[in-house]
Amino acid sequence: MQISDNALTVLEKRYFRKDENGKSIEDWSKMITRVAKNISNGSKEKEKQFYDLLDSGKFLPNSPTLMNAGHDLQQLSACFVLPLEDSMESIFESIKNAALIHKSGGGTGFSFSRLREADARVRSTNGVSSGPISFLKVFNSATDAVKQGGTRRGANMAILNVDHPQILEFVTCKENTKELTNFNISVGITEDFMKAVYEDSDYELVSPHTKEVKNKLKARDVFELIVKMAHQNGEPGIIFLDRINKHNPTPHIGYIESTNPCGEQPLLPNEACNLGSLNLTAVVKNKKINWDALKKATRDAVDFLDSVIDMSKFPLKEIDAMVKSNRKIGLGIMGWADLLFILGISYNSDKAISLAEELMEFVDFHSKLRSVELAREKGSFKNFKGSIYDEKKLIRKDINLKWKDLNDKMAEDGIRNATTTTIAPTGTISMICNTSGGIEPQFSLVYVKNVMDGNKLLYINPYFEQAVKAAGLYSKELMEKVADKGSLAHIEEIPEELKKVFVTSHDISPKWHIKMQGAFQKYVDNAVSKTINFNKEAAKEDIKMAYELAYESGCKGVTVYRDGSRENQVLNVGSEIKETPANGHRVAPRERPEITTGLTQRIETGCGHLYITINSDEKGACEIFTQMGKVGGCASAQLEAIARLTSLLLRSNVKVSAIARQLKGIRCPSPMWNNGEIVTSCADSIAKSLETFLELDTDSLENIEKINKKASTKPRSKSKLAMKTCPDCGSTIEHSEGCLKCNSCGWSKC
Repeated sequence: MQISDNALTVLEKRYFRKDENGKSIEDWSKMITRVAKNISNGSKEKEKQFYDLLDSGKFLPNSPTLMNAGHDLQQLSACFVLPLEDSMESIFESIKNAALIHKSGGGTGFSFSRLREADARVRSTNGVSSGPISFLKVFNSATDAVKQGGTRRGANMAILNVDHPQILEFVTCKENTKELTNFNISVGITEDFMKAVYEDSDYELVSPHTKEVKNKLKARDVFELIVKMAHQNGEPGIIFLDRINKHNPTPHIGYIESTNPCGEQPLLPNEACNLGSLNLTAVVKNKKINWDALKKATRDAVDFLDSVIDMSKFPLKEIDAMVKSNRKIGLGIMGWADLLFILGISYNSDKAISLAEELMEFVDFHSKLRSVELAREKGSFKNFKGSIYDEKKLIRKDINLKWKDLNDKMAEDGIRNATTTTIAPTGTISMICNTSGGIEPQFSLVYVKNVMDGNKLLYINPYFEQAVKAAGLYSKELMEKVADKGSLAHIEEIPEELKKVFVTSHDISPKWHIKMQGAFQKYVDNAVSKTINFNKEAAKEDIKMAYELAYESGCKGVTVYRDGSRENQVLNVGSEIKETPANGHRVAPRERPEITTGLTQRIETGCGHLYITINSDEKGACEIFTQMGKVGGCASAQLEAIARLTSLLLRSNVKVSAIARQLKGIRCPSPMWNNGEIVTSCADSIAKSLETFLELDTDSLENIEKINKKASTKPRSKSKLAMKTCPDCGSTIEHSEGCLKCNSCGWSKC
């Protein structure tokens, strides 16, 4: 496979093994040799099969497999769901287990629906319950303390059933986008609730502990509140739990209550699943899909993913037992938007919808056919008896005779894997393959990329670049115009035939987003990770329509995002690029005036009292000074360096909130409590002081008095944080596949 510069950056940063000095000791060939050798478990024939599959660029497994195969950790799955029972023991056992999973690179999902509501009686202590929202905050804080794979915080999904007595509080629990930052939240929707919404009737809230009806609410009012919050900040999403369980392959083993963090993998408690994706752009020949190549890649990928189960070391024996009893795998696709570009088909067209159904039905059929063959060779999954396959339920009704034939074979010979298909986010693996993510449309055809010396480069979608060059239209000025507009829709120089094919996410109406998700869901065992994008002007009624259409289209869940709806939006298209210097020129800081005014704050650190002075000129904060008791040597020099660089940034008009974000959470060996919160380092204390400065709209004595009075609480910024760049590399980030991701360095919030 040809490795792009972007892909090499991601591989070196996140996947290649390193020596004790942090230097890469692998390249592409060595990495896939390590993975293929490990997953083949001593079979030379399988090792070659898997090496060729990976090196072809037609398939890549989920990141934990690429990172951990052949290492001591050997944790190869990305998706986990943990049980959460209504007891203190179960709650804190799940917190511990989630930490172990996050440490190994996995994401976790939880249903909080079994926890009794707040103020419910607890007989064992003669007290009252804290309720699920309170414990959700405990889980979030615990996640803050554990870095996932040594690089980022773990990702979680929290689900609460719509009939839980605290559903209204849950729906609004992320109204402040700075709260519960390690969780995606979704409401578990039932068929009865949706029926009540359409009939405009009441529904019951039931205590999970006593099963008593605690209240009745008008279903349409609750639905409207979910819509309002999703319109405001993109959460909560919704999960159609009854529909998920209608397709649960092992209902005799348990009820599915939750999904992984991005919502595409419903799982039983204590279950995990390993995922992988086929690269559609790698199975195109002469601008046509090579169906034979796709079939072979599908069959090889099923072999690979099934072998991953046997080679995985799961963090808990309960997970190991459940995974090996059901052997779920999730084969999906990536490169869908780029495939449509190559074929000259518009994403928002009936032709694209028909192709989506045809292609996913093909992958689903051949993945199951290979799984049946593996069952003949190695045996069915242990829980096959009593499963939907054993009972000969048609899993794909009224398609054609080949499916009826396959169902007969499943009932007779068994099937190796309880599920075979999932469409998951493909953030970094699609970057490695230099293709579009999952089934999402391209977010932008031209985007800004930061490079090491601070300059900006334009990254152009290769298929768009080929098309404009073939049409004799290419120029740097035109590409900059496309980057500025974020779309071709209003660029006169671009002919209509190109505008029709090269559409981006905001050119596509929500109706077509959902039709596409529904088309793929029709032939996917598990679920589909997709974001339904809305423009900034979209009304709440538009979000409501999307939710209803998702329900009517057979989707198992839906995530929406309205452009600009979150304070920490990190998209960088259109006029936002104008905020950066033109032509990549560097910024010169403004001169320091002769006289400045400022405030000094004392913060307790592990090294002693740190006094931080922030001074302002007529344009705002312009410099910072630090002083710490009698400290000297390296500590003093480092504090001075941080202060000088921060001052330089302030006079270069970098947002105070952006500086604070970079310094916040940096850890040293001597953390310290200060006024009720932990200070992790001197750098962290400077971040906290900057946040306090932001809270002071002026330097009035009245405001200072307010700050001093609430010194025992965490300062909260009143300023609107409008981060528009990746926290790792500063490049543009997009919101897709249910998550935030950077196309430059591979950073992902999930």
